[in-house]
Amino acid sequence: MKNNLLLIFCFCFFIITNVNAQYGPVTYHLQKSKSLSKISSDPTPAGNSIQEIIIIGDTILTSSRGLNISTDGGTSWQNFYGTSDFGSDGVYSIGYDDGVIWAATGQRYYDSDLQQSIDKGTGYRVSTDMGNTWRTILQPVDSDSDTIIVYGINNLRALPVTVTDQNVTFDLAFTQGTVWAASFAAGLRKSTDNGQTWQRVVLPADYLEHISPSDTLNYCYSPVAGSVCSQGFLNLEGFSVLAVDDTTLYVGTAGGINKSTDGGISWTKFSHGSQQNSISGNWVTFLDYNLSNNTVWASTWRAEGPDELYGISATSDGGTNWSVYLPDVRSYNFGFKGNQVIASTDDGAFRSSDDGRTWILPTSIYDSESKVKLTTTIFYDAGVNGNTIWLGSEQGLVKLNETGGMWQGNWKIFRASSNLESNDMTYAFPNPFLPKTTTNKVEIVYSTGGNSVPVTIRIFDFGMNYVRTIIQNVTKGSSSNLSERDYWDGKDDNGNLVSNGVYFYRIDRGSSEPIFGKILVIK
Repeated sequence: MKNNLLLIFCFCFFIITNVNAQYGPVTYHLQKSKSLSKISSDPTPAGNSIQEIIIIGDTILTSSRGLNISTDGGTSWQNFYGTSDFGSDGVYSIGYDDGVIWAATGQRYYDSDLQQSIDKGTGYRVSTDMGNTWRTILQPVDSDSDTIIVYGINNLRALPVTVTDQNVTFDLAFTQGTVWAASFAAGLRKSTDNGQTWQRVVLPADYLEHISPSDTLNYCYSPVAGSVCSQGFLNLEGFSVLAVDDTTLYVGTAGGINKSTDGGISWTKFSHGSQQNSISGNWVTFLDYNLSNNTVWASTWRAEGPDELYGISATSDGGTNWSVYLPDVRSYNFGFKGNQVIASTDDGAFRSSDDGRTWILPTSIYDSESKVKLTTTIFYDAGVNGNTIWLGSEQGLVKLNETGGMWQGNWKIFRASSNLESNDMTYAFPNPFLPKTTTNKVEIVYSTGGNSVPVTIRIFDFGMNYVRTIIQNVTKGSSSNLSERDYWDGKDDNGNLVSNGVYFYRIDRGSSEPIFGKILVIK
């Protein structure tokens, strides 16, 4: 079950952060800092699947196809994918601390022996000058002899994590003088010397609800079973970390939420069923904190328990009681506008102004300037700066200048679209595509060369069996519109969602030769 949890999360995370990019195993070298002299400014972030957003005044950081930075409120963007500092690495998490940017990076490769894809951590890229120069820190690993962790009166046996496979950092947090990193195989780690060295942080085993250095402990410390530890613990698998202040920390794992009020020394664990008002599920993928009302918000997914639920869990009393919202909805990260909370989920960007009692979705996200309408319900993060709200979706970065009531104002959609280099080119995005029973659609982009012609688009499965006709003999094309866009909702002619797999689309445009494209469907 643990491997299934990791594979599901890593695969979803890979899709979120690396859509429209190809990653493979490459030789990794420690890079010296390089300047931005070869990086040009673009009007949009690179990549359309915006997984994480950080806002510091007019500076916006996002992760999609690599790291994107805007220092002018979104007017122009710099992307670091393919540069000498980042190479082809994907960005798995970003962090900001007092003028310092951190990006946790990694790659995915296929292991032919295990017959599965593996995420491999490649470390951190750190900039103290808003991206002008970068230094590289290698992914933390242990030596073979690191089989003991000293914790108070205990010498705990521990499994050394000596490789970077399945050792990627999913979240970062910062306290005074300390960097905290939540990783899967490596668990929770901290550095007090800007990443030069890292220490393992001891969390409770699955069967413990709290630990302190004065306790007598007898478990073997390992997120996964190995040669030293015959048993692994879900609560040692790190997925999220939140620093409320310099002494108060929350850590989300595959086994619950852990809280420390003494700077990460002693811990109390909150898990599903352990309290009268408990979290919805033990797999805690994201954590955030609303300073306006001192509330912790958590994305709590189903882990192993049969009565666990996907949902959102929040506490305003430090974890003594949790309220559960949006049951059965898979949520991601959060944003806050005063006391209002924005929850990014698979089913839309939900917003509440009454502590979660009621939730409101945008009725429509439409960019009146570009004439582009968002057709997805999948959102990954939200950020707020005054009356400006930013949403990270699977179809681009969204900006709302809110001028009226909730979700009222002017929308702008930042979408990175590849140029059609010829009239015979086509592409589809998002690709891979995650269809749902709601409004998610994959966008098919093609050209008629500016000519007005009848167009037919059909979908076929991998065996070239007919699935669906998108449009038939519809007149498309004009001299002022060199690219056309049509949409598929992932359904067949009977209205049923198609199965996972590879699908092809054929575009017939008047008397021109048909053109073909490919869509990978994953549910």
